[in-house]
Amino acid sequence: EANSEYMSVSQYKQFLKCEAAAMAQIRGEWEFPKTTALLVGSYVDSWFEGTLDEFRAENPEIFKKNGELKADYIQAEDIIRRVQRDPVFMEYMSGQKQIIMTRELFGTPWKIKMDSYHPGKMIVDLKVMRSMERVIGKSFVEHWGYDLQMAIYSAVEGNNLDTYLAVVTKQTPSDIEVIHVPEWRRLELLDEVERSMPRIIAVKRGEVEPERCGVCEYCR
Repeated sequence: EANSEYMSVSQYKQFLKCEAAAMAQIRGEWEFPKTTALLVGSYVDSWFEGTLDEFRAENPEIFKKNGELKADYIQAEDIIRRVQRDPVFMEYMSGQKQIIMTRELFGTPWKIKMDSYHPGKMIVDLKVMRSMERVIGKSFVEHWGYDLQMAIYSAVEGNNLDTYLAVVTKQTPSDIEVIHVPEWRRLELLDEVERSMPRIIAVKRGEVEPERCGVCEYCR
């Protein structure tokens, strides 16, 4: 119901990739499987939220049969210890956790959930990455649309706050960085979103038939 009522950053990006898959997810007909990479990020996320015990209970697949954590989640524990040693990283991640806000943008209501919200000051999103290397000639921030995410977060929050990515890698040892997403870049991306939304809204309302990309997991 929430997916039907609200647009989110992940839903918007899914519409750009494959409209048919996006609509199948909204209708509850399709769900992308949980990946180890996603679960490792969620493991670190839940530690910052203070909900790690609940996360472990809800995801028994992260454990071996003998009850020990699998190797990927032992690495997640190493990542947590690494960020704890860095006071700058921890300061950026010290805001209010998982704050939900909604606002109408470009003709439809949007919903965001902020990892670390510092009211009147900044919005910070945690990213647990394989590495911070460039991808196909682009920065990983641009390739994965993290700058787009912060553009939407800033617009929904409504006070033009500074936006940052708190990034930690799964390398051994982990690399860490706090990356600023500047206002000029956010405004560029919001212009792109505004141009894309009439088509997406029409598809979501059932006024236009969704197109299949033909190559994604759903289409296959």
